[in-house]
Order: sequence, then C-alpha cells, then structure tokens
Amino acid sequence: MDERLKIIGVIHTPYKTIESAPYQGRFADEICKIEVFKEYERGLKDIEQASHLIVLYWLDKANREVLLEHTPHDTNIHGVFATRSQNRPNPIGFSVVELIERKGNILKIRGIDALDKTPLLDIKPYSSEIDAASGVRIGWYEKAGGDGR
Repeated sequence: MDERLKIIGVIHTPYKTIESAPYQGRFADEICKIEVFKEYERGLKDIEQASHLIVLYWLDKANREVLLEHTPHDTNIHGVFATRSQNRPNPIGFSVVELIERKGNILKIRGIDALDKTPLLDIKPYSSEIDAASGVRIGWYEKAGGDGR
C-alpha cells in the first residue's frame, strides 16, 4: 500500500495566522480560492454541478504531538479526537464549502477556515442526503452551551 499523500493543490485565503482565521469555516463570509494543480485539473470535470464541496486539507502549522486540548467552549481539557482542534497526530482539515464558481483549475468558494497557502488533499461533492446525519450530538459541547462558533 502506498501511504504517501499527494498534495493536489493549494488553498488561497485572507487568513495569514491561526488567530485571524474563523473558528469554524462554515461561518466565514470571505470568498476564497482553491487552486488545483494543472495535472489534476481533469479531475474537476462536472464539479460545477455541485453547489457544495467537502474540502480536505493538510493543517501544516498544527502541533502533531498534542493529544489533549482546551477548546474555546469550556474550561475542560478534552482528547483531540473528541474536538475539532487543528492540533492532532494527523492534522487533516475538513470543511463543507459553497462552490461559487469554477474557472479552469481555480474554484471560488465560501466557508473555509484554512490559512493562506494551505496544502489541498482532496475535494468531494457534498450531499445533504448522503452526508448529513440527524440526531447527532457532542455531549461535552452541549453541556458547555456551544453554538458552533
């Protein structure tokens, strides 16, 4: 099995630091760009037929040694696998974004929290029928009164 990841592009955003990025991409209004490298452009065929995309990216500024983390939602420490912290052994970012426009190998999107020049791992069409689950919960987050922001 080939375990190496291939970077297929780069994400361009106005966020230069972790502090300047939105806490959750879903609440971001800025129009950002995904640049898919030319050798992968053919893989974008028909992508403009999707209104929303799942974008997977490599959080290259993350601390990969962290296993316990504070969140902004409460004062307790949680395991990173129970949080959405960028700090984790395999720092893969995940956002569901709105596709605004495609021009060649460039996608204009809304709703991402990635820092500028973040490496792109993959893109998949989002389907509310397939990907959305009902009745979901995160117990500690609900106790903290979290609203997702």
